[in-house]
Amino acid sequence: MKRITPFKIVFWLAVLVFLGLIGRYGFTVVKSADEEKIAQSLVFNPAAYVDGIWADKLIPTYDQKAVDLAKILTEMQPDADGTASKDNLITIARKYGLITVGESHVYMVKGVGKVVSVNAGTSVGTAEVALDGYSGPIKVFLYIGTRIPSDDTSVRDAVGYITLGNFKDQTEYGKAGSEINQRILTQVLDPLDRNTLVGKTITFTGAFSIRTFNLIKINIQKINIIPVQVKLGE
Repeated sequence: MKRITPFKIVFWLAVLVFLGLIGRYGFTVVKSADEEKIAQSLVFNPAAYVDGIWADKLIPTYDQKAVDLAKILTEMQPDADGTASKDNLITIARKYGLITVGESHVYMVKGVGKVVSVNAGTSVGTAEVALDGYSGPIKVFLYIGTRIPSDDTSVRDAVGYITLGNFKDQTEYGKAGSEINQRILTQVLDPLDRNTLVGKTITFTGAFSIRTFNLIKINIQKINIIPVQVKLGE
């Protein structure tokens, strides 16, 4: 049997004391300046992300691929109660838009019409538009600020190339959608004079979504569009 020397006893006692101190107080790793810069560069910056796609990619995508809204709505045939079957809407979404993982139907659209009313009584203001080329029952509303609903990410989702797989996690993906909406508020909607919209011709491109998850019949009495470009006429 091996004899335990006093030196070994002292050594292992020191190890145990050291581990106990680490467990109680922890320790700090001091990063070098270069390591700090690298860590900061890896933090997702939603404003910088949108800066990189807004003018060069996102807006041109809408210019090139937006579908005439009157055409889409004409093919949607709601029943007398304002609903349509999910199967029929899927066919239209596959033709003119896309269907997200969460089963929302999202569309990039363009249109022209007359502003017939404005609701600016809440922060989620809307303008109802009588759309040229469409005489059906579905009402068309544009968000006009000063806020866009936080759960409406139609503009992000409709382009098709901004997906969860492009980001580290759901949080970054959500921040990208929120920043896109914020950019719309500051660059597209804030300049509008909401008090003078009624009666004016409005030309727009934008996006809307129809949520269908866990539904068989979907209410399509109205659609709410987030505009990415707006032009007013007389």
